[in-house]
Amino acid sequence: MKSILFWLIGAVIIVSCSTQKGIVEIKDNQEKVAQEDSVEYELEVFDPKFESWYQLHDNPSQYRSEQYYENWNRQYVSAWNEKAYEPGKNSFFEPIVGWDPTVDYGFELNHKLFYYFQYVENVLHIQIMPGGPKSIPL
Repeated sequence: MKSILFWLIGAVIIVSCSTQKGIVEIKDNQEKVAQEDSVEYELEVFDPKFESWYQLHDNPSQYRSEQYYENWNRQYVSAWNEKAYEPGKNSFFEPIVGWDPTVDYGFELNHKLFYYFQYVENVLHIQIMPGGPKSIPL
């Protein structure tokens, strides 16, 4: 009697497991969800006077293209970092500017960084590189 009960329970388990194959269905969802880049960049300037100067000189009617700012930033960052690597001579340039030309930082950051370089050259009278833009109204 025990062996019949054992075989009966075994058969019920096998049948119950084999009949549940169609309960869970996994569908391949072909719909692609566009994900936005969640990385945000921020420009930190340690000169407190720059923010007020920037607010006074940030004029949307004078905006150039993002490509314009990126091109100048590439040159300015290169010149800045070159001076920063010279020990002792240019202590003003000690913090390395970590701007990567292969990264899309967006218009606002590129614009603000460009204007920081303008601030250093035209307000603080510290030359970063010769031959910078002369047509920027400051």
